[in-house]
Amino acid sequence: MANFLKKMIENDKKELKRLDGIASQVESHASAIATLSDEELKAKTDEFKARYQKGETLDQLLPEAFAVVREAAKRVLGLYPYRVQLMGGIVLHDGNIPEMRTGEGKTLTATMPVYLNALTGEGVHVVTVNEYLATRDSDEMGELYNFLGLTVGLNINSKTSEEKRDAYNCDITYSTNNELGFDYLRDNMVVYRNQMVQRPLNYAIVDEVDSILIDEARTPLIISGQAEKSTALYTRTDNFVKRLKEEEDYKIDVQSKTIGLTEAGIEKAEENFGLDNLYDIENTALTHHMDQALRANFIMLRDIDYVVQEGKVLIVDQFTGRIMDGRRYSDGLHQAIEAKEGVEIEDETKTMATITFQNYFRMYKKLAGMTGTAKTEEEEFREIYNIQVFQIPTNRPIIRDDRADLLYPTLQSKFKAVVQDIKERYHNGQPVLVGTVAVETSELLSELLNKEKVPHEVLNAKNHFKEAEIIMNAGQKGAVTIATNMAGRGTDIKLGLGVIELGGLAVIGTERHESRRIDNQLRGRAGRQGDPGVSQFYLSLEDDLMKRFGSERIKAFLDRMNIEESDAVIQSKMLSKQVESAQKRVEGNNYDTRKNVLQYDDVMREQREVIYAQRQEIIMEDKELTETLLNMVKRTITRVVDSHTQLEKENWNLEGIVDFASSTLVHEETISKADLEGKTPEEIKAYLVKRAQEVYDVKVEQLNGPEQILEFQKVVILRVVDTKWTDHIDAMDQLRQSVGLRAYGQNNPLVEYQTEGYNMFEEMIGAIEFEVTRLFMKSEIRQNVQREQVAQGEAVHQSDDDEAQSNTSAKKQPIHVDEKIGRNDPCPCGSGKKYKNCHGKGQ
Repeated sequence: MANFLKKMIENDKKELKRLDGIASQVESHASAIATLSDEELKAKTDEFKARYQKGETLDQLLPEAFAVVREAAKRVLGLYPYRVQLMGGIVLHDGNIPEMRTGEGKTLTATMPVYLNALTGEGVHVVTVNEYLATRDSDEMGELYNFLGLTVGLNINSKTSEEKRDAYNCDITYSTNNELGFDYLRDNMVVYRNQMVQRPLNYAIVDEVDSILIDEARTPLIISGQAEKSTALYTRTDNFVKRLKEEEDYKIDVQSKTIGLTEAGIEKAEENFGLDNLYDIENTALTHHMDQALRANFIMLRDIDYVVQEGKVLIVDQFTGRIMDGRRYSDGLHQAIEAKEGVEIEDETKTMATITFQNYFRMYKKLAGMTGTAKTEEEEFREIYNIQVFQIPTNRPIIRDDRADLLYPTLQSKFKAVVQDIKERYHNGQPVLVGTVAVETSELLSELLNKEKVPHEVLNAKNHFKEAEIIMNAGQKGAVTIATNMAGRGTDIKLGLGVIELGGLAVIGTERHESRRIDNQLRGRAGRQGDPGVSQFYLSLEDDLMKRFGSERIKAFLDRMNIEESDAVIQSKMLSKQVESAQKRVEGNNYDTRKNVLQYDDVMREQREVIYAQRQEIIMEDKELTETLLNMVKRTITRVVDSHTQLEKENWNLEGIVDFASSTLVHEETISKADLEGKTPEEIKAYLVKRAQEVYDVKVEQLNGPEQILEFQKVVILRVVDTKWTDHIDAMDQLRQSVGLRAYGQNNPLVEYQTEGYNMFEEMIGAIEFEVTRLFMKSEIRQNVQREQVAQGEAVHQSDDDEAQSNTSAKKQPIHVDEKIGRNDPCPCGSGKKYKNCHGKGQ
């Protein structure tokens, strides 16, 4: 370990030396660039583009291009990037992460690599955590890019498809991570080329990269449609669990946040619902609803995990304290919370398209990011994204006073001390930023300060629209600001007149977050650009983190110190280390969770890439798809003939092949068993292919020319592919939820998921080809046929470990078929199953 750390430190030193050398090259152009007129400076963009087209690399253009942006920033924005910002920009261009402290000007740092990479014409995406920052940065930095002759687009949720397409076609596009991911999924659900909005993914710079690629990596993006299920059972199970008593009827495991009925609770449930055995297989739906009702009532906490506004349950992001608009817990948990809170219960949904941020961002040709806190997650960035983290020195030394944690025995004694500290600083005129983990805590603290007549602002998920204004004033003399973890991330708290003399901004943390990065972000609000500042965390043994992971060790530590009084306090570096140790354990757990999510999504990624690539080929194709379609017919015929001729010749099932051919390929009166007798399997295949070709040729003759033939082919293929794919995604989603139980049988759930997922995918491909064959051969030819989107779901975002989904209907428009197959008839593919259980699924 010591050698590994030594190697890392040496690598960082080596990299800083390299960056310093390139920064010197940039600075060597400064005086020459400064002599250029505005017009000459603008002309440099076209010059760089021409040089790039002639073979110069971006690395070769970098020193001069960075110098041009630097000079343009001085003229347009009144800002001149420091040497450390040049170094940060080089790291970004290399596709890595420069860790730059708060107030070091990350937004300006990004302008140089953004400009350089935009010269290729392939597009640069600047990704922010929210629409406010995307809009602000596209406006402010857009002036600089426009001055240099580049186009800038803004992609936010309210934009139409046309506006989004225009934004993506710009040289530089500002967007949120959610919108990028959803646009990618939507682009792979459209049925016409001109409905797509994104270009191929080229280069992305992710602002607050740890928040997006780490904190939100457990939260897949999901496009979902409505599933038809009754909401009555949610109300019944909610009414039942509300009457239960803790310990007697149910038990909660605080550490794992799980809950389960006791024997007494099970007996009450069986009596209440009139059951012999609650866990009979026929009661699966009831037990599922019961589990979610228990979680909703006794694990999910109002004003911590969610808030209720205007009759809606809205999820609160545990990392930022923001409301997660449009997101819903999946698997019935959101409905269970709605039943708990007595608001309208919305319908459950069906997954139609999904991707994790990890797999979305790994599709970029080059990916980079910026943050003030990435070093603690260095291993994850390297392993998952192949990105290195390099700490960039601050422009001025940090003089902030980071004090050791203060620990109190109870929450009451802790908050009493916090309020006293705030009150004293307020009377001295020193501005205070108070960080809280939950909305509930911020409101409690607000009440306590009101009692003490201390004026203050509260910034949490309930009033985040005032965020910019509140943060702008947080550094003024006498200002007291209470904030959840969002704490104005992405905006600087600038100190007012006379504040430096009072010691700068004081940051007070009311408890430690489970991630060290979040604590470091809060600390980093103070002491920007060499300003003075102070940070102090207040803890109690009743804090959530302490109860879950640290209390036993720390209690033992306090016992040794003979601390007993209810308002006693201890401040110790050793205590801070114990807390940090607990945080590391939580971070390790969270990393494992994210890695697990990725491993499962990697199975879907491979399948998604195959389907999306084939869809793209179909949509983009300008010539007839006859070869593609007939190959599907041939493979379908091969599968059916092979499955019916596996045994000895006398046991071949020729009748099954005839049934298949008459129901799928040709009119039933035109084929019989006699047509197949005496032929080898290969001859049977060739015969059926020939017959299918004849039917195909007749179909094609009924259409008016190549354009209509191509359109009809696309209609059939896309409709079948999209219907089967959305069903497959939902089936995979259900498989994933159930596969965890395989661990009880000593089987690895991931391996089981991979194996079964592969088999299900192969079955889906077979089902697609069978259905395309049947539909094309048996459907009525209509002259005015048009493609229609099968999956028209709504974009939502999973929250935490629970998939959040939104409700909307999905339309399915079947092509008319001449001949119907009864749902209980044998499947014509010859599997031996009923049609409704085989290729008739979903029909």
